[in-house]
Amino acid sequence: MTTSTSNTGPIGVAVIGAGMAGRAHCAGYRSAPTLFDPPLPPLRYVAVIDADAAVAADAATRYGFERSGTDWRELLTDDSVHVVSIVVANALHREIAEALLDAGKHVLSEKPLADTIENARAMADAAAAHPDLVTGTAFVYRRQPAVAAIKNLVGQRLGEVSHFNGRYWCDYANSPLTPMAWRYQGGPGTGALNDIGSHLIDLAEFVCGPMTHVSGASFTTLVKERFVAKGTTYGHSRAELTEEKKAVENDDVATFTATFANGAVGTFSISRIAPGHANSMAFDVFAQHGAAKWDMDRPAEFSVVLNESDDALAAYNGYNQVLVGPAHPYLKGGVPMDFPGVSYGVGDLFGFQARAFLEQVAGIEGGLPPVASFADGLRDLEIINAVISSAAAGGATVELPSHH
Repeated sequence: MTTSTSNTGPIGVAVIGAGMAGRAHCAGYRSAPTLFDPPLPPLRYVAVIDADAAVAADAATRYGFERSGTDWRELLTDDSVHVVSIVVANALHREIAEALLDAGKHVLSEKPLADTIENARAMADAAAAHPDLVTGTAFVYRRQPAVAAIKNLVGQRLGEVSHFNGRYWCDYANSPLTPMAWRYQGGPGTGALNDIGSHLIDLAEFVCGPMTHVSGASFTTLVKERFVAKGTTYGHSRAELTEEKKAVENDDVATFTATFANGAVGTFSISRIAPGHANSMAFDVFAQHGAAKWDMDRPAEFSVVLNESDDALAAYNGYNQVLVGPAHPYLKGGVPMDFPGVSYGVGDLFGFQARAFLEQVAGIEGGLPPVASFADGLRDLEIINAVISSAAAGGATVELPSHH
């Protein structure tokens, strides 16, 4: 795979959306050339686009992009732009992605891939229709070094998984004074399940393999109305409010179970109204020869127990704490101080992700694992759609399409 740049020209980068996640993409592209080996081709930071001109200009200045704008369509005819991140409301992804692909741009879309299964399928079809272009879904938590290490352990030492237990709890929507935003609009399942549950679902299959069924789904909405903000809001920040209220249309809490292809069971708990949990994802994996667990509240470590013998004393082995270091994925050359016990944050993951995407665009072989594909993004929506169907049918079991 090669870029649409000339042999000597730089790879031109643009970001559409300059809110919380958009800034993370901007920062990720800036740090990507400083990470790992071999060196990337030269990069050119061309444009940041946002509906709010001041927000776009601020991000462009902060992250060293050449210009800002308010209309993403200006990128379609800009031959200096080769790679574009889409970091806007889910309902806008399809139109933008299809237009960018038709214009010959490589596209990295934030998760979830789209607002509906139909739009996600159309995006996956558009990617397949442009095999010369690189497309990806930004499941950034695949880049957590501890998570990648656990995935390797499952494949190499822990053996067949019996149970995955995962949660993603946040409190960004717990206050009724958090203003109305696009995240609170849409039908059941488009709330916490779609917003943060999409990450947990992807990690479950990333670590344990494909699911075959979901069941027992249930949704709860506690905050049923929210005030409309004055002006534009980004991320989960507070804002000055009007007196107007709008109904919340989707879920604050989602729970369900799943069955994996090998017969393992999965249990999932997702909430955006969990007091005391700012951004708390965690999971346990239980397997034939032991178990592993990880908690994003302590991201630079994980715990593992290995029972690789039939010795009766093995049953009494407890978990061992493992500090993530250069022996684990992403750390060697991925952070300035690549030493055990030196922590890192979610922002670093966006650098790993941007580096991986740019390696794919540049055709660099033997580097980082590729980013999740549009097909992976569609798969995530297929599971979410099945969970929605299960909830609508009182928790009924819903079969999933196969995923390769």
